[in-house]
Amino acid sequence: MSFSLCTSWVWMLLFLGCTLGQSKQTRSAGSDVRNCTTVPPYLPSTVTNTTERLQALRQHMQVYNVSAYIVPATDAHMSEYIAEQDARLAWMTGFTGSAGTGVVTLDKATLWTDSRYWIQAERQMDCSWELQKTVWIHSIGEWILQEVPAGKNIGLDPFLFSIDNWESYCQALQNSGRNLIPIETNLVDLVWDAQKPPPPTHSIYALSDEFTGNTWQNKVSDIRTQMEKHSKSPTAVLLSGLEETAWLFNLRGDDIPYNPVFYSYALLTKSNISLFLNQSRLTQDALQSLTAGCPGPLCVHLEDYNQVKAHLENYVQGDIRIWIGTEYTTYGLFRVIPEEKRLQESYSPVMTTKAVKNTKEQGLLKAAHVRDAVAVIQYLLWLEKNVPLGSVNEFSGARYVNQLRQKMDHWRGPSFETISASGLNAALAHYSPSNVSSRKLSVDEMYLTDSGGQYLDGTTDITRTVHWGAPTPFQKEAYTRVLMGNIELSRLVFPSGTSGRMIEAFARQTLWKVGLNYGHGTGHGIGNFLSVHEWPVGFQSNNVPLTTGMFTSIEPGYYQDGEFGIRIEDVALVVETQTEHKVGDKPFLTFEVVSLVPYDRNLIDVRLLSAEQIQYLNSYYETIRHRVGPELQRRQLQEEYEWMRSNTEPFSQGVLVAASLGLLAVTTLMSEFLSNLQA
Repeated sequence: MSFSLCTSWVWMLLFLGCTLGQSKQTRSAGSDVRNCTTVPPYLPSTVTNTTERLQALRQHMQVYNVSAYIVPATDAHMSEYIAEQDARLAWMTGFTGSAGTGVVTLDKATLWTDSRYWIQAERQMDCSWELQKTVWIHSIGEWILQEVPAGKNIGLDPFLFSIDNWESYCQALQNSGRNLIPIETNLVDLVWDAQKPPPPTHSIYALSDEFTGNTWQNKVSDIRTQMEKHSKSPTAVLLSGLEETAWLFNLRGDDIPYNPVFYSYALLTKSNISLFLNQSRLTQDALQSLTAGCPGPLCVHLEDYNQVKAHLENYVQGDIRIWIGTEYTTYGLFRVIPEEKRLQESYSPVMTTKAVKNTKEQGLLKAAHVRDAVAVIQYLLWLEKNVPLGSVNEFSGARYVNQLRQKMDHWRGPSFETISASGLNAALAHYSPSNVSSRKLSVDEMYLTDSGGQYLDGTTDITRTVHWGAPTPFQKEAYTRVLMGNIELSRLVFPSGTSGRMIEAFARQTLWKVGLNYGHGTGHGIGNFLSVHEWPVGFQSNNVPLTTGMFTSIEPGYYQDGEFGIRIEDVALVVETQTEHKVGDKPFLTFEVVSLVPYDRNLIDVRLLSAEQIQYLNSYYETIRHRVGPELQRRQLQEEYEWMRSNTEPFSQGVLVAASLGLLAVTTLMSEFLSNLQA
């Protein structure tokens, strides 16, 4: 018997000798969250005192004769990430999460948010605010019905609510005797007043042809063709989403943190283009690009940003029909358009067209992910060397990975606030550290890093979870089941036109099998140097069906409150695949993962993996070697190259045999082998 065979059997003996356990799942009540049941209440240093702000808001509510006022966490363009000047909910509550709704009555104040932010809300809000652990408008409506008497008014700013949300609130309050009142003067702004941050002043610039999938003129022509082919013959398309105007005109800005967009609207007709923005902020190249075709149908007429409503009011006087996407159009603009002159769909044709990347855009995004993988591999190696020295905390780690990305070609900044979370902080799905509250990274705790970059050729977003010491059996099981979910969805084959929500459960099934789950979505679209969360692609009910050319993240997770958190996130491209049988003209689809960073082998319990899953990992690791290896060598990063090679070693044939035969069969085989040795 050769040495290699002997060592393989010894390894298998050790492998079979391991037992799968589960740690006691306990909840730790830290002192970093508020306690409103004590006298006086306990408030951590992270809390914002909102007493005076609420008093002032209630005075304005009385002036406007409303008994409740609804404050959302968005802007006039339904942006997920917002500028400081639009952070009204954060200013009123102290809560800085990206999703939530506040309702203030004359004697109460309540915040609704989802499970990602429950602990964060308890850390940031004072006891003037109650927390409701849901985001459903139906739940908000029920609370309003309990707290606001019949005959009273509920106010909101119509330019901060989408059409769909307005209609949902109307339905929740229907036949209740309460009146939903649009108030175009924002009451929070009246309180904020001089303290409110000023509007942005950064330049709005044109992307070079090198980084665009098509000219803006061709994009406009394509949208006009879609208008002509539509059965309801729209005469115009109204664009309210900031991504829409940025993508359509190949322009970028810096108005929203982490998102290269700018405040704007557009009204595109068959013969005219109106773009509403602050014209003084356009660079000379951008101005030249937009006006080169003037006069004519490809001439962009520049209008003041604040004139969009007045312009729309004038346009609707004619024989027109305006195509709008209800997800991004506010009720404030919607109500300007007479009902018979509306063509309503969930998303505008610009939004759905943008979601499908052409061949050039796909290549750009893939190239960005290769460079991004270099930075993340550098970071993981740096952590491996420095965490045992006790010299890294969450904040310094987050700062360092961004510094590594900054050295990459075409870098423009991070794509979101880096999530760098150790131990119990990783149980907060969207935790971000600060320089005043940051845990030191330890070899004895799990560490979750979720980060991304904005590059001129693409946007990236990747999450890896690691452990440098001895993880518990339950931690390894949870990690492996999250990885299995990631693999099962990534390698899934499905028919063209399948909705993401129909296949999302493949990422959860291995967790569900043992009673585990996660409380966030499984994935989101991603842009070409645009938003890191790009709609309408993803796995939620309001996402569009998946088709070739779409990019989406795949990011299952598990979060043990007070102990640790796990998430494994990759970005993947929807591609056609070959199947054994072919029925009909439409191809079947699958995913091509473009995030190229190894998973943590220290956390993988290979006994749980199937042979197909191991083969998938081996193939994925070979792709990393093929695509990232040359880039590491080109940059003369030899130590990182060796680290990458070590962490992408294929799983051995012995592991594949064990997975193929199953644990029982391997146990029988081992028993026979030991009997033969004794004989």
